[in-house]
Amino acid sequence: MSAAQHVLFDLPGPRARRRHLIGGIVGTALCLGILALALVRVAEKGQFEADKWVPFTESVTWTFYLLPGLWATMKAAAVAIVLSMVLGVVLAMMRMSDIAPLRWATSVFVEFFRAVPVLIMMIFTWVMLVKNPTLRQVSASLGVQAQDVTFVAVVTGLVLYNSSVICEVVRNGVTSLPAGQREAGLSVGLSPSQVRRLILVPQALTAMLPALLSQIVVITKDSALGYIITYPELVSRTRQLGSANANTFVAYLVVAVIFILLNWAITKAAEWIESRQRRRRRGPDPRTAPSVTMEGSAPTDSLDAPTRGA
Repeated sequence: MSAAQHVLFDLPGPRARRRHLIGGIVGTALCLGILALALVRVAEKGQFEADKWVPFTESVTWTFYLLPGLWATMKAAAVAIVLSMVLGVVLAMMRMSDIAPLRWATSVFVEFFRAVPVLIMMIFTWVMLVKNPTLRQVSASLGVQAQDVTFVAVVTGLVLYNSSVICEVVRNGVTSLPAGQREAGLSVGLSPSQVRRLILVPQALTAMLPALLSQIVVITKDSALGYIITYPELVSRTRQLGSANANTFVAYLVVAVIFILLNWAITKAAEWIESRQRRRRRGPDPRTAPSVTMEGSAPTDSLDAPTRGA
């Protein structure tokens, strides 16, 4: 540890380490005790009995409840991810604009929708689409059916919040780049907006890829909030399944595993994309690259080649 780190952080002594160890053990034991008590209470309700798990061996449970709910969740999440990424980059460009009124208006938009909870935006959009006759006529003219109103509300809430977050991620990525990037672009005759669009933002997207990919997981999980406005996503279908079979705890336990697997798959895909981008930036391995020789000559090793006249 460097001297600067010693100034900012004092290494704990033997007594402090012992206190930390005791605190960790007590905290872990307390959490395990609460979990054990909760499981005992659930077991007393008969939720762990074998007949509670039988519905999950029947095809109707998956074809009528879980798979349609999973499809609705993935559909809303996919549309929200695409729109949030596009709108987030556009907002970042506008917030870094040289036009002051545009920059101020974008800042107000971003800060407002970052502060408002996603669920409130979903409920507000849903109420406006259902209760407002003008918006209802406009949505009907655009081909939005009554059963699609909840889908539009879920996607709108997710896009407004997550595009604002992505805007800040991209903007912070641009500000973290070396100042020489901008100066180099200006020196070759590019305008400030062209420098941002062609040089800074693409590099920021690559640099902030882990944060952007983690936001994809957040969007996927937040789509479950749609059950409040009766959007037939996975949690809403699970609640119906639990009510129909009187196995609510088991149903939510199964859907939790499904969400864990879904987010795990997204995380692994994100790690693969990130590693591929890293390899692409690094270029080919010079140890495996073929040797370049003059035309018409064979590659030789100067250390092993015999000296003429030896």
